[in-house]
Amino acid sequence: MTGNLTPLAVYELKSNDKVRWDAFVETCPEASFFHRAGWKRVIEDAFGHPTCFLYAERDGQIEGVLPLAQINSFLFGNSLTSLPFCVYGGVAASSAEAATLLMESAVKKAEALGVDALELRNQKARNPDWPSKDLYVTFRKEIDPDPEKNLTNIPRKQRAMVRKGIKGGLQGEWDDGIDRFYDAYSQSVHALGTPVFPRHYFSILREEFAENSRILTISKNGHTVASVMSFYFRDEVLPYYGGGTAEARSLKGNDFMYWDLMRRSAEEGIRVFDFGRSKQGTGSFSFKKNWGFEAQQLHYEFKLIKAKEMPDVSPMNAKYRTFIKMWKMLPLPIANTIGPWLARSLG
Repeated sequence: MTGNLTPLAVYELKSNDKVRWDAFVETCPEASFFHRAGWKRVIEDAFGHPTCFLYAERDGQIEGVLPLAQINSFLFGNSLTSLPFCVYGGVAASSAEAATLLMESAVKKAEALGVDALELRNQKARNPDWPSKDLYVTFRKEIDPDPEKNLTNIPRKQRAMVRKGIKGGLQGEWDDGIDRFYDAYSQSVHALGTPVFPRHYFSILREEFAENSRILTISKNGHTVASVMSFYFRDEVLPYYGGGTAEARSLKGNDFMYWDLMRRSAEEGIRVFDFGRSKQGTGSFSFKKNWGFEAQQLHYEFKLIKAKEMPDVSPMNAKYRTFIKMWKMLPLPIANTIGPWLARSLG
């Protein structure tokens, strides 16, 4: 203990603790949108994976949280992760004592479940003695209240792509439904050779985070070109799931979409644009860097339980390349039927 008479204790999140949990997350500097309590319901209801959301408390006050979910897949192994389907996770705590206690509790939980590994998706390194991946980076940048300054701050080559979209007559609008979004998104991930998430996952996201999510759809002459689902946290906007139809590349639909989101966000008082995670050496990495964003290393740390080495289910893994090539060749309706079953294990 650190001078306190009452020791810290770790508990599992119950439904009547959600308000207190989210109140802590809202004010904890280490917390992210992906630490919100709503992810418990999203992961359980959308994918059927068991969760264990831990929090450390003293004298009725939460001092740290650690959301966890287990994915046990015949194809991709058995893991306990903070947090699957999310780019950030790990411990968010207001004291070092709470952080240590939560990580110790997570290790005990992983051992009790008999998983291959415990994975913590940290924005900063916490466990230097654990194996870690340096594959992922994130792109975050402060934006100016003046949209024109933000446009000027985009490097010349990328700015030209945005202007082509503007001059091409693309239009953006907030979308209440998910149909146009899902159409654009599913086409995009299929082109990348990635299984699509089920439609009901996005419906649950919109329902659970109704006040903290939006869909921006880009169209031309009434036809969908691109669409993105974004999350909002404090003064940040996180364009998280997005994609374009076959016409998006020639129309510069994705370029215009992210610019239109940035413009709208600046006008609404949002001050941080979080472009999210990308794998180094990919097209997504290059696209975000072309916007003038600097890559920031993410620290995905693993505590090996039964495994002898870190799990690797990334598309960058050579053993999945043949699968990706074959997946791209599937007709879209078939891919959209089979994809959700596979995607539930790709957290």
